[in-house]
Amino acid sequence: MMRQQRWTSWFLSVALTLMASTVWAQEPQADLQNSARAWVYVGTYTGAKSEGIYRFEMDLKTGVLTPRGLAAKTTNPSFLAVHPNRRYLFAVNEVARFEGKPTGSVSAFAINPADGALTFLNAQSSGGTGPCHLVVDPTGRNVLVANYGGGSVASLPIREDGRLGEPTSVKQHQGSSVNPARQKEPHAHSINLDAAGRFAFAADLGVDKIFVYQFDANAGTLTPHDPPAISVEPGSGPRHFAFHPSGKFAYVINELTLTVTAFRYDAERGVLTPLQTISTLPPDTPSQGFSTAEILVHPAGKFLYGSNRGHNSLVVFAIDPQTGKLSYVEHESTRGKTPRNFAIDPTGRWLLAENQDSDTIVTFSIDQRTGALEATGAEYEAPSPVCIRFVSRAD
Repeated sequence: MMRQQRWTSWFLSVALTLMASTVWAQEPQADLQNSARAWVYVGTYTGAKSEGIYRFEMDLKTGVLTPRGLAAKTTNPSFLAVHPNRRYLFAVNEVARFEGKPTGSVSAFAINPADGALTFLNAQSSGGTGPCHLVVDPTGRNVLVANYGGGSVASLPIREDGRLGEPTSVKQHQGSSVNPARQKEPHAHSINLDAAGRFAFAADLGVDKIFVYQFDANAGTLTPHDPPAISVEPGSGPRHFAFHPSGKFAYVINELTLTVTAFRYDAERGVLTPLQTISTLPPDTPSQGFSTAEILVHPAGKFLYGSNRGHNSLVVFAIDPQTGKLSYVEHESTRGKTPRNFAIDPTGRWLLAENQDSDTIVTFSIDQRTGALEATGAEYEAPSPVCIRFVSRAD
């Protein structure tokens, strides 16, 4: 009887977590799908060209962007994340020191839905140097951040007013791999949560592993899972990670070998099983001096996209809905230099590609049948753009 009660209690707990996280995670996207316009926030590397986070207004029906200027001044906001309630935006500050200490930081901003302006709330240590990626957990209680320079990941609590607390959990990665120039030590390049928010996955370029953590949103803690990591081919350099909307598959783009590795995902156990590794470049293309950056699954779950820096292209794959494996569709030029992060609007009609070294954002339409991209001819100036996020616009 006691065993049955424990199992019943566990099942109800998991079910409630799944329902809550699904509501929180899907509400912003559903809101955007029903909206005619959205604010588009652009994270950048600051310096001579850029002062921080920029904003555009997007017509979701036509794909047209209207520049609305600087949203907030902040240093090196190279990656952004939006709270599920759409009232707050968070940005890494990719720096080596914060408040005199050897660490980067994470900044919190309040969003004005009427004009898209951002109001700075506060900043906290990221728990390591050079933070480069962050996400908000599905409950909206925590920001999780990956520190490339420090080789660590951390969780920071979000207060009711949107401000951040000090890190409640910091996990330092250990190890190295075979590339002497890039893999002498750990470099955590991204952190992502599964749909239920129970497990966190940190792709570490420096050690060729995806670290897996059990995540407690209430306590804001990261605990190494069993097994604590899954390895990719030595020298691959896993960078960014994406789940399939079904929750059955996941994909990592490998920066150094210009490949994508597909996994089957067991959501109950938090376990990844490798399925396939496929090149992001056309056949017989030399990869010297090239690298990958971003990976995204289309909202419909039919297609996967990845960016190739140097080759300056986006690769398009079709996803087999039964196996999760990828098949090649096409390559499309980004019409610029050094494509980093790119974004697919929540309607699934448009892809915005950012060219960091040519200071442009280029709009592509997405063929809903094949996933193929077609440049619309629209290009927009943006200084050193490296990340895009959408927020519905109040009318």
